[in-house]
Amino acid sequence: MKVPSVNVPNVKLPKLKAPNVKQTITKEYWSNVFDDFKLDDQPSSKDRKNLSTTSQQELKNGEIYSLQSNLDFQDGTNHFDNETQIDIVSPDYKNENINVDEDKLPFSDDIRDVKDRSDFSSSFVSSARDKDEETLLATDMNKDLSVRHLLTLAVGGAIGTGLFVNSGSSLNTGGPASLVIGWVIVSTALFTVINSLGELAAAFPVVGGFSVYMDKFVDPSFAFAVNLNYLLQWLVLLPLELVAASITIRYWNSSINSDAWVSIFYVAIGLANMLDVKSFGETEFVLSLVKILAIIGFFILGIVLDCGGGPSHEYIGGKYWHDPGAFVGTTSGSKFKGLCSVFVTAAFSFSGIEMTAVSAAESRNPRETIPKAAKRTFWLITGSYVSILTLVGCLVPYNDPRLMNGSSSVDAASSPLVIAIENGHIHGLPSLMNAIILIAILSVANSSVYACSRCMVSMSKIETLPKVFAKVDRRGRPIPAICFVLFFGLLSFVAASDKQAEVFTWLSALSGLSTIFCWMGINLCHIRFRQGMHVQQISLDELPFLSQTGIWGSIYGIVILFLVLVASFWTSLFPVGSSKANATSFFEGYLSFPILLGCYIAHKVYFKNWRWYIPASKMDLHSGRKQVDLEVVREELRLEKEHLAQRSFFYRFLHVWC
Repeated sequence: MKVPSVNVPNVKLPKLKAPNVKQTITKEYWSNVFDDFKLDDQPSSKDRKNLSTTSQQELKNGEIYSLQSNLDFQDGTNHFDNETQIDIVSPDYKNENINVDEDKLPFSDDIRDVKDRSDFSSSFVSSARDKDEETLLATDMNKDLSVRHLLTLAVGGAIGTGLFVNSGSSLNTGGPASLVIGWVIVSTALFTVINSLGELAAAFPVVGGFSVYMDKFVDPSFAFAVNLNYLLQWLVLLPLELVAASITIRYWNSSINSDAWVSIFYVAIGLANMLDVKSFGETEFVLSLVKILAIIGFFILGIVLDCGGGPSHEYIGGKYWHDPGAFVGTTSGSKFKGLCSVFVTAAFSFSGIEMTAVSAAESRNPRETIPKAAKRTFWLITGSYVSILTLVGCLVPYNDPRLMNGSSSVDAASSPLVIAIENGHIHGLPSLMNAIILIAILSVANSSVYACSRCMVSMSKIETLPKVFAKVDRRGRPIPAICFVLFFGLLSFVAASDKQAEVFTWLSALSGLSTIFCWMGINLCHIRFRQGMHVQQISLDELPFLSQTGIWGSIYGIVILFLVLVASFWTSLFPVGSSKANATSFFEGYLSFPILLGCYIAHKVYFKNWRWYIPASKMDLHSGRKQVDLEVVREELRLEKEHLAQRSFFYRFLHVWC
């Protein structure tokens, strides 16, 4: 059904508090309004007072109902002026209805069953029920991010030290086969997360994304614990990446104080995040493009070197898979433990891919951009990791001592990519790869400020952080949140200290498993959301995008991620190469779990919230949800199917999965 334009006069009426003040609306104003709605008869002065069916008690409490357009019509435009509001407040209103011929209203199909004005407004406006939820709709955030920006933001957050540096330690403890198997298994779980996230973010394009979903569909205490853990991860990541960048510089010159480089990088990242969101997206696009081109270049170079096309003309093939071997260890148990040690590193390396939801509120047309960006991000990042790590396993033996020669876990000197190029005896390229690693590290640091600040805005909106962090300026920048993240980033100036490796080991331990907790929470949100839709008898046709893996995919993802947590517990308590329990190793790898549990219990006790979860029948499935015209959506889908039917199988395959 095509929804016609409704010309509401550009009148902004002051919001008044009942019962002391009465709103006066001119006869001419009501004449214009009701002419547009094509009423049989214009209401009399008595009927105007009786227009609202809100109870006397609600009016005495000073409640104000606002009719404000957040509709997306067929042409994608907003036919209401953004400033136009109709606020009706008077202590004299009665619980009576005016006579309206609903069949003659332009929205009659949508409001036929509406019994009162409160229901009428809720059928129009996506967040008129709850003032706090209304603020989550990002009306104060600039919607300037396209699919390209969302894709590069996720790539910027996900492709960094996990691929370029930390994969070396996983190769050393697990072997080349464990490297590939571990990343593939984690990526299958991640595929379900991306689909769940795409469905939720397309339907609820709110500030902070999943930070809100957990609060709406699971439990506020669960949301607080997971979101705080996730926030800590990004807070720690900024100083960690700045220190990593200063260490990377030592590849060329170790005589300059590391804090000097930290200062330069710190200022550059601070300035980048003070740009408006579109300029920030373009900056991140350039940085991510460099990383993507580097990955493509290394992939081609790796194949050439493996096939004997390097200066030494030595054919390598799968030699290192036989000697020293595909797995680390001499027994089946030791080999399996080596595989388990890879899982957490793999999950950490993929962290940031959920950025498509964090930036949902700042994207254009979330119904189309978010699903596309989510799926393309998954294939780009997963394809990059699996292909590069397969080549690394062929070019670098797991017992190469240089893999563990780094001064810390973020030292590019232990990068398997740099070692692979050095083994190929290609002069100059190791320096180029090191420069690319430096750019990748700075890109992750840049993304960390963006992600952390948006999560802080979201958490402050749902009142789990101080309200000051919810403030956004006219250019769409959450200045207080950005300043807080940058203030925490001052920890990076320990780079010149001899204790910097130890400091960041324990800082990282605070949120080491937060990515896994976050992904499990997203899948749980998706399951609970579908349960709520079923119980409240809301058709799935109302959703802009449906997860390709469905509820069963979300369950599979939770099971795999739970097994990853179990494997991490084992390898943290009993490290690879040791048969005895190690308390230091355990807390370095598993400290974030007791922190998560403590936050959950503390929130339950403080707010006296004793229920385990929000009942499906009481879930708020309307606030913040993107409203769609079902007839328009069905027509679009029909035309899309007709178009796809005329294209090749390869095109249809890419359209569905990418």
